[in-house]
Amino acid sequence: MGEMDEGPNILGRGYEIVHLDSQLIVINKSCGILSVPGIGPEKADCIAVRVAAEFAGARIVHRLDRDTSGLMVMARDAETHRKVSMQFEARTVRKRYTALVGGHPIHDNGKIDLPIAKDFDRSPRQKIDPIHGRPSVTLYEVVERIETPISARVHLHPQTGRSHQLRLHLLMIGHAILGDDLYASDEIRALSPRLCLHADQLAFTNPATDEFLAFESAAPF
Repeated sequence: MGEMDEGPNILGRGYEIVHLDSQLIVINKSCGILSVPGIGPEKADCIAVRVAAEFAGARIVHRLDRDTSGLMVMARDAETHRKVSMQFEARTVRKRYTALVGGHPIHDNGKIDLPIAKDFDRSPRQKIDPIHGRPSVTLYEVVERIETPISARVHLHPQTGRSHQLRLHLLMIGHAILGDDLYASDEIRALSPRLCLHADQLAFTNPATDEFLAFESAAPF
C-alpha cells in the first residue's frame, strides 16, 4: 500500500502522506488550507502548490473545501491523472465523509436530492435552485446522537460532487454542520472552532496495477 510518511506535523505542513508510490499520492489534508489557488495573491498558497513543490509533477485530481479536512488523491503524471479523473467522472470512486451536525435528524438515514447552483449575490455561497441548479444527491446515515450539546454524528455518501454540497444539503434538512461559517446559524457555528466535516474514507482503482486501494482517516472531532 506504499510507505507511510514520517515528515513534518500535518498542522504546519498542511497535509500528511497516507500512501505514496510512483503514480499516486494519497494525503490527509488539514482544515484551513485551499486545495487549489484562489483569486488573488493572498490565496496562492494551497495543497496543489505545496505537494507539487515536494513531488514534481504532482497534480490535483479532486478537491476538498478549504475548511474540510481528510483524504485526497493526487496523480504524479498526466496519464494517471487522466485515468483516475475518469473514475471520478464515472462515479466509481467510493467516498465517505463524517460530520457533526446541530440537532437530531428525524430519520436514521435518508437521501437528499436537491439541485445546487452558485449564489452570485452571496459569493462564495451556493444555493438550491430547482430551475438552474445541477443535480446533486447525498446519502446520509446517523451513527451517533449526542445530548450535550444536542447534535449528531453522521456519515455522508455524496453521489455527486458539487461545491459545498454536503454543507448545503445538511442545512436544507435543518441540520447545519457545527462550525460552518457560511451556512450555520451563529449558535451552531459557535459549537466548534472548525468546520466539523472530514473526508474519512476514499477508495479507487490504481490504474497502473488494477489494484483496488482503500484508505481511512479518522475524523479529528
